Amino acid sequence: MRTPLRARGFVAFAIISFTSTAARAQDMPGMTMPAAPLGIAMERQGSGTTWTPDAIVLPSKHFAAGEWSMMVHGFGFLQQIKQGGDRGAEQFGSLNWAMLMATRDVSGGRFQLRTMLSVDPATIKRAGYPLLLQSGERYRGQPIVDRQHPHDAFMEVAAMYERAVGERIGLSAYVAAAGEPALGAVAFMHRQSGMDNLFAPLGHHWQDATHITFGTATLGVFGKKWKLEASAFNGREPDDQRWNIDLGALDSYSGRVTLNPTANWSMTAGYGYLHEPEAAHPGESARRVVASILYGRALTGGGQLAASAVLGTNWHGGDEASNSLLLEAQTNMGDANTWLARAEWAQKSPAELGVVTGDVDHHGSGVKAISAGYIRELGARAGMTLGIGAIGTVNFVPESLRAAYGSRMPLGGGVFLRLRPTGAPRDAHAGHPMPH
Repeated sequence: MRTPLRARGFVAFAIISFTSTAARAQDMPGMTMPAAPLGIAMERQGSGTTWTPDAIVLPSKHFAAGEWSMMVHGFGFLQQIKQGGDRGAEQFGSLNWAMLMATRDVSGGRFQLRTMLSVDPATIKRAGYPLLLQSGERYRGQPIVDRQHPHDAFMEVAAMYERAVGERIGLSAYVAAAGEPALGAVAFMHRQSGMDNLFAPLGHHWQDATHITFGTATLGVFGKKWKLEASAFNGREPDDQRWNIDLGALDSYSGRVTLNPTANWSMTAGYGYLHEPEAAHPGESARRVVASILYGRALTGGGQLAASAVLGTNWHGGDEASNSLLLEAQTNMGDANTWLARAEWAQKSPAELGVVTGDVDHHGSGVKAISAGYIRELGARAGMTLGIGAIGTVNFVPESLRAAYGSRMPLGGGVFLRLRPTGAPRDAHAGHPMPH
């Protein structure tokens, strides 16, 4: 079915409008942020209801609109990707997303509306961009392999309310037509340790794939350094119709605990039951466990260092567990240079990668990849910065996949331009005036 031009035009217009707003917005003198329940700054928030370390910030712009405090956050890439080997491909396109958050005081608490949009379905092929050893979701009834699927146009349409009910306890509620249940780590586009990395992690469908869920409700209780949450959500993965919202029954559940013991650390552990997540496997449900450790600290000159370790485990039907592990780091050196690195391992079977072998179909030692990249800022204007960058990846496949990939170490990489907001004031705490 063809997507109505009206829907595509609306999403594209919204993203352009958000980017334009970010470019024009200025941090207003004397602007006061909404109340901070238990003194927790809004800048601690990650994707969905996750937390990040207090010592680091997202690149974003803040401004006022009447009683509302507004935040614009997003990235736009213009990239040329080349993946080598017998299963490689090349593509020119644009990965992009923009987020708008509107926050105000309501009944003694903090109320927030969110929307996050992307035109990925129009700017990269509908089957996604080339990425060796990646897998997950389907296109035209066939599994997507060696490509990363595009994001849906509506990545988040949600509301959240947080309020202190004492000096040490607060309550929160989050509802979303498109959003994220309390299960995985901070989604990779929002993690300060990897947000400038062009490529999605190979373990995405073990670690944070539920960051686009069409129907979720989450309740939480929190203190200044901890949070407990429970969610009911639609367990079905998004289909290949990327321009709509596919609401479904809240047939799955999850729980997560988060600890922020100091300003430099944030740790999570979550468990979830996903009811029939894949349309191609009716009757087969999944269980998922995700744990993460995030570290961050400010550097002299306005830069910051962020690092993450994420472990994800899946059980599909009666299968044995399969695991994934990610280690990544990103250093922003003031206004000039960004260095990034990632190492990952995922237990993907040959069948999951579309390879038929004579071996017993098991996950075995899995696949591995190491990537590194660099971005040089070309200049900043009106609160936006433009950088030029490159990233390269060395993949490692087991002997059983050598014939399919043409090598035990197929290579991949890309060059790109990246546009994003310059940053947010590091002392922009809720309830405190923001400097000009």
